[in-house]
Amino acid sequence: MTDLPTGTVTFLFTDIQGSTGLLQTLGDRYAAVLDEHAAIIRRAVADGGGVEVSTHGDAFFAVFRGPAGAVGAAVAAQRGLAAHDWSPGPPVKVRMGLHTGEGTLGGDDYAGIDVHRAARIGDAAHGGQVILSDATRGLVEHALPAGASLRDLGVHRLRGIDDPERLHELVIEGLASDFPAPRTLDARPNNLPLQLTSFVGREEEIAEVERLLGQSRLLTLTGPGGSGKSRLALRVAAALLPQFRDGSCFVDLSPVTDPALVPAVVANALGVPEAAGRPILDGVKDHLRHRELLQVVDNFEQVAEAGPVIEELLTAAPKLRTMVTSRVVLSLRGEQEYAVPPLHVPDPGRLPTGLSALGEVEAVRLFTERAQAANSRFVLTEQNAPVVAEITARLDGLPLAIELAATRTKVLTPEQILSRLKRSLSILTSGPRSLPERQRTLRAAIAWSYDLLDPVERRLFARLSVFSGGWRFESTEAVCDPDELDLDALDGLTSLVDKSLIRRTEPPGRPSRFSMLETIREFGLEQLEAAGDLELVLRRHAEHFLGLAVDAEPHLGGADQGEWLDRCEQEHANIRAALRWAIDQGEAGPAQAAAGALWRFWQQRGHLAEGRGWLEETLAMPSGQAPTAARAKALTGAGGIAWWSDQGAARAFYDEALAIERQLGDPARLAEALYNQAFAVAAEHDLEAAARLLDESLELFRQVGDEPGAARVLVMQVVPDAMAGAWDRVVARIEEVAAIWRRLDDRLNLAFGLIWLAFAYGRTGRRDDARATALEALELFREADNATGIALAFLDLAFLLTWEGRHEDAIRMAGVSEHHRDLAGGGPAPGFGGMLEGDPAAEARAHLTDDAAHRAWQEGLTMTLPQAIARARDESAGGS
Repeated sequence: MTDLPTGTVTFLFTDIQGSTGLLQTLGDRYAAVLDEHAAIIRRAVADGGGVEVSTHGDAFFAVFRGPAGAVGAAVAAQRGLAAHDWSPGPPVKVRMGLHTGEGTLGGDDYAGIDVHRAARIGDAAHGGQVILSDATRGLVEHALPAGASLRDLGVHRLRGIDDPERLHELVIEGLASDFPAPRTLDARPNNLPLQLTSFVGREEEIAEVERLLGQSRLLTLTGPGGSGKSRLALRVAAALLPQFRDGSCFVDLSPVTDPALVPAVVANALGVPEAAGRPILDGVKDHLRHRELLQVVDNFEQVAEAGPVIEELLTAAPKLRTMVTSRVVLSLRGEQEYAVPPLHVPDPGRLPTGLSALGEVEAVRLFTERAQAANSRFVLTEQNAPVVAEITARLDGLPLAIELAATRTKVLTPEQILSRLKRSLSILTSGPRSLPERQRTLRAAIAWSYDLLDPVERRLFARLSVFSGGWRFESTEAVCDPDELDLDALDGLTSLVDKSLIRRTEPPGRPSRFSMLETIREFGLEQLEAAGDLELVLRRHAEHFLGLAVDAEPHLGGADQGEWLDRCEQEHANIRAALRWAIDQGEAGPAQAAAGALWRFWQQRGHLAEGRGWLEETLAMPSGQAPTAARAKALTGAGGIAWWSDQGAARAFYDEALAIERQLGDPARLAEALYNQAFAVAAEHDLEAAARLLDESLELFRQVGDEPGAARVLVMQVVPDAMAGAWDRVVARIEEVAAIWRRLDDRLNLAFGLIWLAFAYGRTGRRDDARATALEALELFREADNATGIALAFLDLAFLLTWEGRHEDAIRMAGVSEHHRDLAGGGPAPGFGGMLEGDPAAEARAHLTDDAAHRAWQEGLTMTLPQAIARARDESAGGS
């Protein structure tokens, strides 16, 4: 075989599109066609100075020392294929992908991320199309073959590759160039998580899972932890993505232990908002009813009682298919089980002949790739290959166990790893016989990795296992107390990442997060309990995340609301665990304070039912019945949740909160309680009582020097003038308050004030001012990611358009408002006392046919936010 070039090289992957269908069509003639195709590819590769690395069926893998030769070969191959006479059969169309990167050898083949990137780029192309990576484009764009040009296809997510890649199409003169969008993860709607490592092998399993999923609408992949169920499911989902019109949805249940939360977690993954007064599962059913979608539900074993939820969704949505990963079968109607086997391992007593053949065995390939990721100098050789083979065999082909062992090549040779494994496994796999053999092997592999840590690292690892759903660096310091361990937190985390016991991710624009696979986390919790540290660390964890909830409260109503809503969403699993711990321990004060602080998060992010459940549970705690500030906060939170879901219940919560605050006598908290109660009273149309509450609240806010609080009251005090139709006085008062908020740079309260000001401007006939003010409010709410405010701004615009007689535009904006109101959890009518009262869409419908009104409403409901904002600006400009 010709020596393979190393250093910077360009990889070419080719593959016949629809080869299975071609085989069925051609029958016996397929072999001859395959040979004709191969001759064209080989001639083009040779003429371009390339080296054929390997072939698999109808797929070619070639490498070139320079990118120009690779591009020239792709052009020549496509022209040769297009010019060839394939009669009497159909033309052979070949997809091709090119990427320039590092040529690192692993035995007789290439290894490393650049090879996988090139292969995924090839997968993204359509038959007859050539796609280049941005790296290759940068090297050849000024030296393209005659008749070739480049077309930017934009940034795309490739299956199994973490970082998005900008792709370019090589347009060849005289050949087809009107291809659909690349076959990447972006081609269909999906939330499939990016994978940080390559996927190795499993070709037979992928084919079998795809076949079973074609026959059954509910497929459960079973197996012990660490057997690769999740990775296999995600791989299949990514491969099948183009076949599902509405894409694929990934539902991660790993941080969930309460079966009752499963409908809400599914809804959140699908982006289905919670509607007030309606079970969330009904909303999910309606959302899925006519959708053709593949749903992947991961880690179901810990909430197995929620199995009927899956059954109900499949019954309601005939085009839905669901793939579940679980350690146990769900025992549901129509369920098909697929037991995920281990990776293929070589028989140490009868190894394949030749290094190349051994390196192709799945388990050996996985070990080699992970070893090279940990130690770039690692190479599979004739000497160490039998040792690697025995390592993988002793680990029963379990992917997680093999990955843990492979990371040790950073400090140990394969021979040293095997020697230690022999000693450890003989002891550890003799453990609990109640566990299946493979599960005991995996536990032994985790235990072996754990035992290789130094004592301080072991304690840190065990303490990190209390986190649920991941954590930030600062939480490590707060919960694990690395100073007490005499360990630098960053050094400890880095070491555990290097040893694959924890994982590090970098969400775009956010601080790094760390996480632990559930199987490893379970082992860590066992070690923590065995060391006698479990209760102490659980208390620290709860105190930290309950404290985070309280710290978040002022930000959830501030200008940085969007950032803190995202933070609470990220830590939701940890917050749930902290609340559960506090309730179970009878710690009513911290539980009530945290739950009360979080109500705006639960409302803004559509977790109304869950929030209501936590607040009711904390308020019912026997140790939480005393009239404390914490109880008053929880009552206020319960009132806020009720305002958006069951408005009639809000008054009772606010009544008790106000009574407690009067008893405690803190003027700042009393002022807030009076203000909240005024809302509930005004909603019941008792404006005189509301006015008395507001007067008392205003006096207290001024007494404590809370100017923003006083300004909020001043806005509410315009209601009597609005009811009397004295709109000039309303405008003057709100303009005065808006000036206060501008001076204080309180952008969120300014936005809410501008909503009422825009409405008042509209009532006085100042339509230009009204539109400009509503658009300013909309922009401020968009900056804060405040769905409630966005809905109000579009409602404002709907009123203004109705008054101008632009009825279709008004209904369209009302539809946009309704959509964002749903995202914020629905809730009561947004206005009262003459402000934003009424239904602009109903008024506009009276001037339109039913079809025109329905069409405009649906357009509004389905607009994205950027589309709706652009439309609002255009309509405002059109009305000037």
